Amino acid sequence: MTATQNYGTINISTPILSADPNVKEDVMTDQQKITILYCRLSNEDKLEGESNSIQNQRELLTKYAQDHGYTNLKILVDDGYTGTNFQRPGVQEGFELVKQGLVGCWLCKDLSRFGRDYLTVGQYTDIIFPSYDVRFIAVNDGVDSQRGDGEGFAAIRNLFNEWYPRDTSKKVRISLHQRGTSGKHLGKPPYGYRCDPNDKDKWILDEEAAPVVKRIFDLCIDGKGPEQISRILERDQVLTTKALYASRKGKPLPKNPYGWKDQSIVGILERQEYTGCTCNFKTYSKSYKLKKRIPNDPKDMFIVPDTQEAIVSQAQWDRVQELRKNKRRLAKAERQGLFSGLLYCADCGGKLHFATCKSFEGKQDHYVCSKYKSGRGDCSAHYIREDVLRELVLERIQAVNEYIRGDVDGFQEEWLHYRRADQERDIREDQKRVEQARKRLANLDVVMSRLYEDYALGEISKEKYKKMTADYETEQERLKLEIETTEEWVEQRQTMGNDLDAFIALTKKYVDVTELTQTIVNEYIKKIIIHAPDKSGGKRRQKVEIIFNFVDEVEIPVLAEPMIAESTLGRRKTA
Repeated sequence: MTATQNYGTINISTPILSADPNVKEDVMTDQQKITILYCRLSNEDKLEGESNSIQNQRELLTKYAQDHGYTNLKILVDDGYTGTNFQRPGVQEGFELVKQGLVGCWLCKDLSRFGRDYLTVGQYTDIIFPSYDVRFIAVNDGVDSQRGDGEGFAAIRNLFNEWYPRDTSKKVRISLHQRGTSGKHLGKPPYGYRCDPNDKDKWILDEEAAPVVKRIFDLCIDGKGPEQISRILERDQVLTTKALYASRKGKPLPKNPYGWKDQSIVGILERQEYTGCTCNFKTYSKSYKLKKRIPNDPKDMFIVPDTQEAIVSQAQWDRVQELRKNKRRLAKAERQGLFSGLLYCADCGGKLHFATCKSFEGKQDHYVCSKYKSGRGDCSAHYIREDVLRELVLERIQAVNEYIRGDVDGFQEEWLHYRRADQERDIREDQKRVEQARKRLANLDVVMSRLYEDYALGEISKEKYKKMTADYETEQERLKLEIETTEEWVEQRQTMGNDLDAFIALTKKYVDVTELTQTIVNEYIKKIIIHAPDKSGGKRRQKVEIIFNFVDEVEIPVLAEPMIAESTLGRRKTA
């Protein structure tokens, strides 16, 4: 590959030169203009053999130029670049010379070497180059802009040249879809995992990185944001992903090997594979010409659970995603509300903001509806002090823990009874999918039998028979795996729900809760609904609804009675 200058700042959009025939005079006007010999080879073209190699193109074009008297040659090479767009350093350099009026002729082996976007190729060859008096020659295709298209098929060739990458893209998409729906990972293992030496398609835990991933999730549950987490890791001198991999390969470490980026932390917190699943088709592109990847809708992803050892539980990952939606920031007093992001107004549905200042003592910190706006908004204050809320939540957590630990078996039975309707509906849908897959499998056996008969009778060729048989066998393997994984998933849900196990484990983890921490609040509480106070009767009574994670809809006797914050002349009690 011929070395060219750095083109890191080239714009992403395909450049189109303005067809300006009034080129400014240049100091090189009296000299012979440049003849560009342009060579291009993509990774896909390498599979076609030596005929398209850079060396072959260079020799062919050089000989053609010498035989036809062209001098002042300039060879531009784009090795490893697709022809579906013009974001190539060699072609960009040539276009700049064209705009300066320095180019007299542009040579390439054939039209496909110049590009495979028939609209843009036609615009350059038919409009742009003639406007700058540039002669365009595609040697093997017999195209010469000065003498015209020798056979009159240049436009058709351009169209066929574009069909090639379109067809290749289609085949690649089908291949990736078949692999993705088979339950295999489509990408490399993320930080925290590594490939199994005995099976490259299997991920195993990275002993050094997995604990760091677990710690990042724990810190998030503890109320820390990405910036705070990155500072903690840097303070504790935890190697970044890049630094860790460099140290293993014996390469020089980055300038700051402990300098974690906030975006790296966010990427780890959002990676679902840490729950032990395979998650494919997370992004897609609208066209093979567009390289931008667009996030896919969750329902269009393909997720297979329990394909590798989990670093974090599904419950913990779900909780982190909820916390990430409610970003918390330190107030000016450098204090953060214990319940920030969890409080909601019972009337307007808006969030309650944490209010404090440096002159406040702890008991003056409070929450107020975001739509109150000092009486000028659309809602009332729904004011509640943090110390009051802290006592209410602690009291309710202690009561729930005592109830569940006192009769775990009874609680499990009650939970199963409540969830049975939802579980049975989901199970029926999965069983229907399995039945459809089994039906398709049976149909494929019939189709393949008939296909063999057509081949035996000479109605289809051997090549076509082999190709169609291979496609059907691939589909059969995919269906068998889908049936197997779906039946396993149905069986798991028929026994016990993960939410129940997670909540019982939580009550065992915090046996004696005497004081609330950010971690305890985030693990137990899903949201808290604050009602407007009732000040009739000379007392201030305020209803508070506490919604727990995992079991928020289960009827638990100790949760049946609402929490009431009650105060008289500055004194408070709960009922």
